[in-house]
Amino acid sequence: MSSERLTEDRPSGASRGPAAGLLAALLLACAVLLGTCAPARAESAGPGPTASTIAGALATDPVYVDPFYSAAVTPTQQRALADQIAGTGLPIKVVLVPLKKGDAFDGSARALASVVKERLGLQKLILITTDDYGKWLNGTEWPTDAHQTRDAAAAVGFLDELDDAGLAARVGRAVELIEDGNGTEVYEAETAELDKKYSARPEDDRSASGSSGGPGTPLVVAAVLLLVGGGGVFLTHRRRSPRHTAFTFPDAVFAADEAADEAGLRRRAADELLALGEAVEDADGTTTPGLGRALDAYDAAGRVLDAAQGLPDLAGVLALVAEGRSALAPAPGLPLCFFDPRHGTSVRRTTWRPLGRRERVDVAVCEDCDRALRARRSPQVLAVRDRGRTVPYFEVPAGRSLWAATGYGSLLSGPDDTLAARVGSGGFSRALRRSEDHDAAGD
Repeated sequence: MSSERLTEDRPSGASRGPAAGLLAALLLACAVLLGTCAPARAESAGPGPTASTIAGALATDPVYVDPFYSAAVTPTQQRALADQIAGTGLPIKVVLVPLKKGDAFDGSARALASVVKERLGLQKLILITTDDYGKWLNGTEWPTDAHQTRDAAAAVGFLDELDDAGLAARVGRAVELIEDGNGTEVYEAETAELDKKYSARPEDDRSASGSSGGPGTPLVVAAVLLLVGGGGVFLTHRRRSPRHTAFTFPDAVFAADEAADEAGLRRRAADELLALGEAVEDADGTTTPGLGRALDAYDAAGRVLDAAQGLPDLAGVLALVAEGRSALAPAPGLPLCFFDPRHGTSVRRTTWRPLGRRERVDVAVCEDCDRALRARRSPQVLAVRDRGRTVPYFEVPAGRSLWAATGYGSLLSGPDDTLAARVGSGGFSRALRRSEDHDAAGD
């Protein structure tokens, strides 16, 4: 992929008149504010999710809200936004995450949008995200900006009606503008009004003079206040050429995101497998009736780890280790979370109906997924690439995925039907070969 990025067509001082002075002051004020405010925000934001995590969640819900924004967009508001998006009939997705230097997207809203789009594998997509500074919205549409998405997202930062509105209301208004297809009209009207208000000020108020504060002090102070109160979006959302709506990032961005996920999970799987081996060695065969099953699980986990080709297989190692530990325990435990074994221990079993299907399945869920289901939200799922798209792992045909066929243990038929037994009978290796043949054929 090329490294072409969006460009900004900023008007010159000669062509824009008074607005050029305001823009210059805003740039100076922005530099001051970013130097003092951004680190505190970044420190509080935490490590942040990866694109794979976000894409997995978006596979079942059009709105992804990072826990950092949970107070700003409640589960009820998230469901309302999802319903609003469904009503538009447009391929709109919303990703609300805090960004900071050093995260999976290096603090760039553009990188976030580009990588998430790649993970989703959708040709047509309208994506609304938070921007680099965390308070405003960015809008991007593929393959062209047919619904004026960029200006619609930018416009909400200028609307007086949203001065005291929360993040959910801002996203909802952006969705409305995108559906109406008049984002550019609203954006231009609001920014023209801003320029008009500035131009109407007396000339001496806009002069670069001041006896105590140095040149331009009143204007800089006004710019700082404007940034704090909402004008920061003026810098990032000035008119940009519609010829550069779509943008791309180097393959390294995507590779780094996926490699970080896989490398970390591989280390975790190896550590947990080693711990299971030690537990098996320490177990007393006379008092541990499940020792044989634990040994089978240990052997199967080692074989899967050796042949693992990505996150789903490494998650399978975790599930097999959990099965081995359960065999060593006095009473059998639940399998790991059906939606994503990386979530850890399940707290209960529940019935769940996949989106768009009539049948229900009985699955084991972790505490977070249980809470999401009770709130009628879609839980975060382990996502995989299949046929060029990012989908929940359980949507891969069972013949090409042992994990889809078994739900990482949740869908097994009885006490003798175990993940270790499936691996031991060749279920994993057969599915792996079919998956490789499928990829080679480009089906």
